[in-house]
Amino acid sequence: MTEPSPRMQLLLHAPIPRVLWRLAAPNVMAAVLMTGVAFADAWYVGQLGTVPLASLALVFPFQSLMQMMAAGAIGGGITSAVARALGGGDHSQADSAAWHAVVIAVAMAAVYMVALGVFSRPIFALLGGSGEALTGAVLYAAIAFGGAPAMWLMFAFSAILRGTGDTATPARAVVAASGAQVLLSGSLTLGWGPFPAIGIAGPAAAMVICFGSAAVYLAFHLGRGKAGISLRPQPLQRKPAATIMQVGGLGLINSISIAVTVLVVTAFVGQYGTEALAGYGLGSRLELMLVPIAFGIGGALTAAVGVNFGARQYARARKIAWTGAGVTFAVSGVLGLSVAVTPALWLDRFTANPDAYAFGAAYLSIAGPFYGLFGAGQTLYFASQGTGRMLLPVSVGVVRFLTVGTAGLLAILMAWQVSAVFAAVAAGLAIVGIGLGLCLFGPGWHPRPRA
Repeated sequence: MTEPSPRMQLLLHAPIPRVLWRLAAPNVMAAVLMTGVAFADAWYVGQLGTVPLASLALVFPFQSLMQMMAAGAIGGGITSAVARALGGGDHSQADSAAWHAVVIAVAMAAVYMVALGVFSRPIFALLGGSGEALTGAVLYAAIAFGGAPAMWLMFAFSAILRGTGDTATPARAVVAASGAQVLLSGSLTLGWGPFPAIGIAGPAAAMVICFGSAAVYLAFHLGRGKAGISLRPQPLQRKPAATIMQVGGLGLINSISIAVTVLVVTAFVGQYGTEALAGYGLGSRLELMLVPIAFGIGGALTAAVGVNFGARQYARARKIAWTGAGVTFAVSGVLGLSVAVTPALWLDRFTANPDAYAFGAAYLSIAGPFYGLFGAGQTLYFASQGTGRMLLPVSVGVVRFLTVGTAGLLAILMAWQVSAVFAAVAAGLAIVGIGLGLCLFGPGWHPRPRA
């Protein structure tokens, strides 16, 4: 055991507003830039027409799923394992967790490369994709998921650094990569300057190039040893991997439940036509982007809660979680109410098709008022990762999926208007916020004192 570093001392003893500011501010900045990339990509593809937008709607849930798994699920498990080890003063355990994190990230990337880089066509066809929309989605997937190691390694390295209390270095990498991606995506999609116009493939190629560059930078930073972590090959062992996966493995279920919920709703909405699919795709893109916004604060909470749990400061950990969730509720709530009242704030930037616009506006007016609850709930989910106990938080996501799926299927069978499907989605958003809030009163957040 060693004396906690100044960074650990900050997490363990500094006033909570100061802790959140120091850790969350860089994360939020990075999340805002990543959100800007999603804005830009949708706008670029929107210039190509409604069919490419439908292609993007087919791919986006899977792309978001990979990001949620890499950053939120496995990434959260990595941050939690490293933070709890350092909070308890065990640097050897933290080093072992870091190396096993890299191995797990490479393995997960390989799964995506095979499943969605190679076999995307039948998957997208099951969602109702056909014709040119299906062809465009398959092309995008071959590039984006064929380059999956770029995203997985970038988020794994970022998670290791966050576990040490360093959120600034990963934020610098993401900010630089996101700025470059916005420019490169537009250049490749629309053919700016000397670049060829490769259409729907442009955003995918830009993502792989920029995320890969960020991963190289973070690997170099960790290799220099300045992070307080020794990232070097070690014999593979069950315990370090299990420590990561007891959080990240259950987190995969949560990520899948979020993405599958959107996939199921996408399939339902597809029954109402291509314009409905394009309009819903724009609306759901904003909903899914609340996850990285919540992660801006929640990712910092994973580290802060993890360090305090490692030091057995449980009451302080709970107070940190509630404070962060309150901030996210306010930010997400304002955003949701704004687009619910004035959908043009979002939709005017992506489509001029009146039918697609009408469907998107209907979705935002129904789901938008619940974005505050959804954002706060997601923040509490990330905070829960720091406890190492994820069964109840993951169960909330499963309940959401069952609720939305059952209600949406009923709407299709009864031939109700698409607004009924959108109402089911809104109910799911409320379940996330209320359910994750109730989890803080459960046993995971109130461990029994050790004998």
